[in-house]
Amino acid sequence: MDSFDNFSASEKAEATELQRMIAIEQQKAQFQAQVHTFTDVCWDKCVDSPGSKLDYRTETCLVSCVERFIDTTLSITNRFTQMVQKGAH
Repeated sequence: MDSFDNFSASEKAEATELQRMIAIEQQKAQFQAQVHTFTDVCWDKCVDSPGSKLDYRTETCLVSCVERFIDTTLSITNRFTQMVQKGAH
């Protein structure tokens, strides 16, 4: 049974659009949280003492740190997706 059974067509469309907008906002919030995590982890790892600008070593460390973090996150996500798909069959 659909939770929208008692709604008119326009109400169903509005509810569907609202759900879509909520999902987009949740994705934005997750992305923002991930950026904060990158910043915290990589800052602590790479920045010894903040100055007026980053030196080459610090900048390189930050870039590498974020890239590793992204690669690891994607790898874990892909592996989890494979496990879920395998379990569904």
